[in-house]
Amino acid sequence: MTHKAAVVGSGFMGRVHAEALRRLGNVEVVPVGGRDAAAYDKVLRDSSVTSVHVCTPNASHYKIANDALLEGKHVLCEKPLGVSVLEAENLISLAGLKKLRNCTCHNLRYYPMVQHMRRMREAGELGEILVAQGTYSQDWLLYDTDWNWRIESEAGGPSRAMADIGSHWCDMAEHISGLRITRLCADLQIFHKTRKRPKGEVETFAGKTLTPEDYDEVPVSSEDFGAVMFRMGDRARGAFTASQVSAGRKNRLSIEIYGSKSSVAWDQERPDELWIGNRNSNNQVIVKDPSLLKDGARSYADLPGGHSEGYDDTFKQVFRRFYKSIEDPGGEPEYPQFADGLRQLEILAAELNSHRLHAWVDVEI
Repeated sequence: MTHKAAVVGSGFMGRVHAEALRRLGNVEVVPVGGRDAAAYDKVLRDSSVTSVHVCTPNASHYKIANDALLEGKHVLCEKPLGVSVLEAENLISLAGLKKLRNCTCHNLRYYPMVQHMRRMREAGELGEILVAQGTYSQDWLLYDTDWNWRIESEAGGPSRAMADIGSHWCDMAEHISGLRITRLCADLQIFHKTRKRPKGEVETFAGKTLTPEDYDEVPVSSEDFGAVMFRMGDRARGAFTASQVSAGRKNRLSIEIYGSKSSVAWDQERPDELWIGNRNSNNQVIVKDPSLLKDGARSYADLPGGHSEGYDDTFKQVFRRFYKSIEDPGGEPEYPQFADGLRQLEILAAELNSHRLHAWVDVEI
């Protein structure tokens, strides 16, 4: 079955989505500039377009997704699903009313070794989960001359580091462990109270060669860094940081899950490797090989051992399952849905509230 998908947003993420869709082989891509209202309206009226990918700045996610659902389109939305819990709840209700497929693109679950960790936990090989810890660290906003639309609350929403990358870490921790974060204490920091905004447009992860006369100095209200302690389930404990000012770290999601029998640790900058820790026998480092992965994880790897699969492949895996579910209306979705997007906005709301109160707060279950 061939699908026709509108990809709304022509920046970094829009190009990633378009490339991954083309790799599927059964999806025709219709690119739409995020600021091209006429082109977007035309796409919504086009009955041959059955799905919409929302790849625009965060604050516009809700309206674009809502409009697409109202026109009967299946929607795959970049995270965060919205800038508030209420926006996410509204989208969930509308998608359910319209009986349309919906996905929040927490694609980082879809690395083969992440799925292998999850299946190890499901098989009981880790035992009871005791501790989850790690970081998501980047350096692309280290200097006050670094700029991106995410810095502006009008486009990115009230949170930056925690919404942009901390949400990925929390989603992965819950996905692997099978536990929910129930209570947390967060401390956020804005290292650059003002930043130098370029007078022209700057692409994500770019903008390192501008000169002083190219800037305007503006105040900043979203965090560069956050640290969170949390409780999971009944007994497990954990902590993580999210940073966009960590020199040398390009895109390092590092997660460690410690169980009563054994432990696992994974680093997104070395995605084909998985560390397995043991108390009374040698530790191991295993390398991705589909023939050796757990049964439930094997379908998340397309290439044989020794052939790396990385960031772009995770999108392909999500999209493949999303379009399969459109073809099979009665099938159970095998991807994060709008409900998962709501979940991360609930955690984010608790983090912002905790920082404001300087206190531990409960997270909606």
